[in-house]
Amino acid sequence: MGKTTLAKQVFDAAEVKRRFKLCAWITVSQSFKMGELLKDLAGQLHRALRRPIPEGLSSMSNYQMKTLIKELLQKRRYLIVLDDVWRLYEWDSVKYALPNNNYGSRIILTTRNADLAFTTSLESEGMIYNLEPLSPSESWALLCRKAFQVNSCPSHLEEICECILKKCEGLPLAIVAIGGVLAMKDTRRIDEWETIGCSLGTEIEGNDKLKDLKKVLSLSFNDLPYYLKSCFLYLSIFPEDHLIERMRIIRLWIAEGFVEPKEGKTLEDVAEDYFNELLNRSMLQVAVTRDGRIKTFRVHDLFREIIISKSRDQNFTTIAKERNIPWPDKIRRLSIHNTLQNVQHDRSVSQLRSLFMFGVIEKPSIHTLFPSGFKLLSVLDLGSAPLNMFPVEVVNLFFLKYLSLRNTKVKILPRFIGKLLNLETLDLKHSHVRELPVEILKLQRLRHLLVYRYEFVSYEYFHSKYGFKVNAKIGSLRSLQKLCFIEVDQDNIRELGKLNQLRRLGIIKLRKEDGMALCLSIENLTKLCALSITSAEEDEIIDLQHLSSPPLLLQRLYLRGKLEALPHWIPSLHSLVILYLKWSRLKDDPIVFLQNLPNLVHLELCQVYEGEKLYFTAGGFKKLKHLGLDEFKELRCVEVELGAMPCVEKLSIKRCKLLEKVPSGIEHLTNLKVLKFFDMPEKLMKTLCPDTQGSDCWKIAHTTEVYSSYWREEGWEIYSLECLCDRENSPWLSSVLKSNELETCWK
Repeated sequence: MGKTTLAKQVFDAAEVKRRFKLCAWITVSQSFKMGELLKDLAGQLHRALRRPIPEGLSSMSNYQMKTLIKELLQKRRYLIVLDDVWRLYEWDSVKYALPNNNYGSRIILTTRNADLAFTTSLESEGMIYNLEPLSPSESWALLCRKAFQVNSCPSHLEEICECILKKCEGLPLAIVAIGGVLAMKDTRRIDEWETIGCSLGTEIEGNDKLKDLKKVLSLSFNDLPYYLKSCFLYLSIFPEDHLIERMRIIRLWIAEGFVEPKEGKTLEDVAEDYFNELLNRSMLQVAVTRDGRIKTFRVHDLFREIIISKSRDQNFTTIAKERNIPWPDKIRRLSIHNTLQNVQHDRSVSQLRSLFMFGVIEKPSIHTLFPSGFKLLSVLDLGSAPLNMFPVEVVNLFFLKYLSLRNTKVKILPRFIGKLLNLETLDLKHSHVRELPVEILKLQRLRHLLVYRYEFVSYEYFHSKYGFKVNAKIGSLRSLQKLCFIEVDQDNIRELGKLNQLRRLGIIKLRKEDGMALCLSIENLTKLCALSITSAEEDEIIDLQHLSSPPLLLQRLYLRGKLEALPHWIPSLHSLVILYLKWSRLKDDPIVFLQNLPNLVHLELCQVYEGEKLYFTAGGFKKLKHLGLDEFKELRCVEVELGAMPCVEKLSIKRCKLLEKVPSGIEHLTNLKVLKFFDMPEKLMKTLCPDTQGSDCWKIAHTTEVYSSYWREEGWEIYSLECLCDRENSPWLSSVLKSNELETCWK
């Protein structure tokens, strides 16, 4: 019925964001686990306050986490969404952590259970909103948008579409799903459209809308081409409501052999096409986007029920989530959820091709679980499992193509890793591995090598990224497409130029004297799309002036370290979409050199310029949507001409201590939706209050969200513009007038 969609629209609304100081969205789902839910909620609240997540959070008891959450919420106006609550005890379990603090806080709960809705609303004096099916006109508009990408339907298809809509009975998900199927059909082939209508069968008898909906979703699956059916069924391995990384699933599809080679394209490119086709068919729900790139997605729970059913029927995957559910005689793909106690040790796994673990709390021992072994395994994903050491059983997995130990405490990669001659992906992201053995060079088929982690100390800490060392000629790994993040030195920096298949390269600890060698290597990387470079120290100069032919396909560039001058080749990067410059400390205004980049969408500048003025001229930054300015220590004035940055939607200004007025000409940024200030002078913020003499509030009247954040010892405190102008909540007043939550001294 669209419960989640409606709640998400409310949650994301600008006026809602302005009203509530803290917002969090929790998906509860059928597989309810109190500890995971509380950990998720605590993490979201700390991130919203821009505070580091407590180190001991994962080891806290449920009671301790509830107390922590309650303390965070106690004196703040908050909005919490609990999406897809199934049973009353789930609400009873979490409500202690959500105080009724008389600050105007709100909780939104979505559920299919009418009795649960009635009970919770009664005890909390809440309101119930029952969703009704879409009206005929709303249904028609939605179908046209999905099937034809416009608001109208070709006249010769109107009758067929009306017939199809009747069978959808106003259910949004059904209309979206069938619209995705129709969008793939030739509008000239009426017979194809009639076949779709007939496949839906007669209208549902009685009131079983859920059964009717599943019929439509099944049709969406059945309409998939053969090469997409395996890809979509594969999503059944993930737990309900699991957030799936796009690049993770692409690498897994390749490792499983689902992706067919296509001339002129890499397997990753073909898999990307598969993903986009599923997306265009409305079979995936985009969860997070960044500058137009999809990072993560989900599968709707009803779609998931269908693919789990079909996976079971076809013996495609086996889900070990409950005891007493018999396993098939031959297991090809096994996904273990929550506990190893559900593993049936008496079953043969000699034919096993893939093994996953999600939310497992016990230390996994592959030999103990499966004493007979599985030598045909091609995918092993133990991400987030409580592992301290590399599993030695892996040495026998000759056919292994994909190995993930991300988010584990593994520190050492053993030398026998060199025996995995078929390995294509080695994912050690957020593990504690800091060095790779020379035997890594034997992995000639390796395409993706991810070895790095982040540690947050403070928001201005330079050494927050850790990569890996390797005392070997890494240039022999000619199949590598992604390499992140390697500690470069005089020896291996020249080796990078031999990796001519690289699409993404991340390097750290670069020294000035190695700049020329790096430039020579980069010139050979003609397929490079993303490049991240971090210097050895904050004051170490990144010398990239020797690069004469930069990669023309470069879309994302991150430079962290001092620059004597802006690299002369950056303005020639016509494909560049994202540019991050940090700790550059340039003498000349970089805006002049960057404003003509034709496709730049996201620009972040931190300690980049030591001048007093930034000037954005008309016609500059034509496609820019997100601009961030951070710690311009001498900056006193920002001017924006009419016609500059016409597409900017988000502007963040941080820690510019001498900037006492909003950018002159900010009123010209008519598409500006979000304006954020971090640790900015009191004088500037007061100019935005409407009752202040000489107020500039009219300049930002068109901006829907305006926030100001101030750094305290435990993180950021966030204020909406209304709160800043409210004497009761202003962060600048004496402690006598402040609420108790602001008693901590400002940093």
